[in-house]
Amino acid sequence: MTDNLVYDKENMREVLVGFPDMIEKSMELGKDIKIEGEIKNIFVLGMGGSGFSGDLLKTYLHDLEIPIFVNKGYEVPKYATRDSLIFAVSYSGNTEETVSAYRMMIRRGAKNIVAITSGGKLEELSNMNSNPIVTVPAGIQPRLSTPYLLTPMLNIMANSGLIEDRSEDLREVIKSINVESIEKRAQELALKMKGKIPVIYSSDRLFSVAEKWKTDINENAKTMCFYNVFPEFNHNETNAYINMTAKAHVVMIKDVDDHDRVKKRFSIIKKLIMSKGVDVTEIAITGSKFLSRLLSSIYLGSWVGFYLALEYKTDPTPVPIIEDLKMELKK
Repeated sequence: MTDNLVYDKENMREVLVGFPDMIEKSMELGKDIKIEGEIKNIFVLGMGGSGFSGDLLKTYLHDLEIPIFVNKGYEVPKYATRDSLIFAVSYSGNTEETVSAYRMMIRRGAKNIVAITSGGKLEELSNMNSNPIVTVPAGIQPRLSTPYLLTPMLNIMANSGLIEDRSEDLREVIKSINVESIEKRAQELALKMKGKIPVIYSSDRLFSVAEKWKTDINENAKTMCFYNVFPEFNHNETNAYINMTAKAHVVMIKDVDDHDRVKKRFSIIKKLIMSKGVDVTEIAITGSKFLSRLLSSIYLGSWVGFYLALEYKTDPTPVPIIEDLKMELKK
């Protein structure tokens, strides 16, 4: 496996190894920004790895009384108003859907818009409209920048009295991540997935974790991967295993706080899927704090996508088809 590192031409492995340090460096981002007044709801505008930070925020703060919405598109629904807290998240600053949504909220008179970006058009527009900006370090792929995009939102919400300070949760993540162990586990799982379609399942509580595994495998390994959540997929997708025509490897991501009925479904569905000749790997995520369990589990998924790319003799970093699409859209 280590011989395959020759395909990692842009050294994604170094970025992945530095994930705990990235969390540490992110902890001061946004601490100088405070939102005043009543907030009716929170919107995260973003696409891809940037938009994922909103999904993760929604998962982590699932019990927050203020609703959190993640907007992945050009337009923003009408219930995003001048009294909403808007996080416009674009790592590059040039994501056209996010820039369009940002402009829509400016026209709507939104009072509280914060840009989280490394520069680009979003930074330019924020300066023009005197909106606060969190400037994150540039030079890495958006899908690898999760701490830089999530942490400032937590800091700003804490400064504004919407949540308690989460610094201790972040420190616990740093202490709990064992890079060597996670990398080794990812190597083993990538070997099991090679030549098969990965299918990722989690509870609906952890939808963002399953989503991140899927998208990291798509972008890193340049191969198909799908995800779904308990209990919803038990009402439809489960039937697909009756006439299974493709080789698949199922990963079930389990959390100690999943609903008891979901835990029972995990056990039953695992047996049903394996009876159809499909391999299943269970991932029981660990950690005393919820944020630690979330970040360590998505970290493992990033490593799996990385090593699956190497199994396919593919450089995990570039995304050539996406870049081709962007070039065509500019014509």
